[in-house]
Amino acid sequence: MLYVKNLHKSYRTGNKSFPVLKGINLSVADREFVAVMGPSGSGKSTLLNCISCYIPFEEGSISLGGQTLKGMDEKALAKVRNEKLGFVFQDFMLLDGLTVRENILLPRIIQEKVEQDAEELADSLLSLFGIAHIADKYPADISGGEKQRTAVARSLINKPLLILADEPTGNLDSKSSRTVIESFEEARKSLGASIFMVTHDSFAASFCDRVILLKDGMVYDTLEAEPGHREDGRGAFWDRLLKAIREMNDEDSTQCGPGGIKPPTAMKGGKM
Repeated sequence: MLYVKNLHKSYRTGNKSFPVLKGINLSVADREFVAVMGPSGSGKSTLLNCISCYIPFEEGSISLGGQTLKGMDEKALAKVRNEKLGFVFQDFMLLDGLTVRENILLPRIIQEKVEQDAEELADSLLSLFGIAHIADKYPADISGGEKQRTAVARSLINKPLLILADEPTGNLDSKSSRTVIESFEEARKSLGASIFMVTHDSFAASFCDRVILLKDGMVYDTLEAEPGHREDGRGAFWDRLLKAIREMNDEDSTQCGPGGIKPPTAMKGGKM
């Protein structure tokens, strides 16, 4: 469904070129939940921005739902972002002057397509994510977890092919983080959503079907979860993930500083 092939991206400063992505290959299948992890500077955010067509890239290709994105004009790219991609950000990006329900409907409001089907889907999403009781409240009056569940619901209002999530649990406590990840799970189960998530959070990543580790702009490793790993507590997959992260960090001591990936101290050993 999403295919990224031989992706290269560099940034220029004066006469110097600094490569950030160095031949990335990856894919996301229908209904798959995939995470990308890596130290700061590994290329995670650049990769997400290339997929969402916010920045150009030099080499390679990106296709979404059989449609090649490179070479599209801005109007066509805006259509892809609005109709085929859903976005969830670390900072929620809710509009303070709109209620929770209105924030969920915002993509349809922008399109001027707030018809009965959109109204019904908004009500369904409010119920699905357990936020129907705050539908008429404003962002300032709800918790961080409720804000992010609202953002997840908003990302689904256009029934996109893919949700792009950028550090969706970064500003949340552990309880709220789990609630948000469970919202992604429910979106996949009930609505057939596919999710591509950039995260530093090994706990959140342990819920995924696959975790792609980036280092220095290249795919360092890809970990596949065991069948039924969610039902058995995800402990074995989490342990494998933490081991792979430690090995990646140990290869270069500079990655063990503040920008590296570290498990939360309360969750050492990968156990619940």
